[in-house]
Amino acid sequence: MDQMADVRVLIVDDQLPFREASRMVVEMTDGFEVAGEAENGEEGVEMSRALGPDLVLMDVQMPGIDGLEATRRIRQLDNPPHVVVMSTHESGDYRETALTAGADAFIPKSEFSMDALEELWGQVSG
Repeated sequence: MDQMADVRVLIVDDQLPFREASRMVVEMTDGFEVAGEAENGEEGVEMSRALGPDLVLMDVQMPGIDGLEATRRIRQLDNPPHVVVMSTHESGDYRETALTAGADAFIPKSEFSMDALEELWGQVSG
């Protein structure tokens, strides 16, 4: 990446181990930084509003409002961030639903990596 500011990423997932793994991936990827972490959809919407991240990594299944509803609400914010929906389920289950909810992309959690993060950002920000 050139001299532009780092891509600020908000991680929204109710599973602490996955939030920790995602934080590691984001922190190890050049040009990306963790803006914050949320444990549920409501918190994800509030933190998106408060922190103004560039990218939200959104889990689908969470208590309270799920990731799809949270994505809908985030996309209604002024200058909304890009949203990538993630799930432990393979793409066929949620891809269309996530895109219909306003997500920029979908990725199975099993495929999330430094390369995937860079590739996803290239797709959604270009």
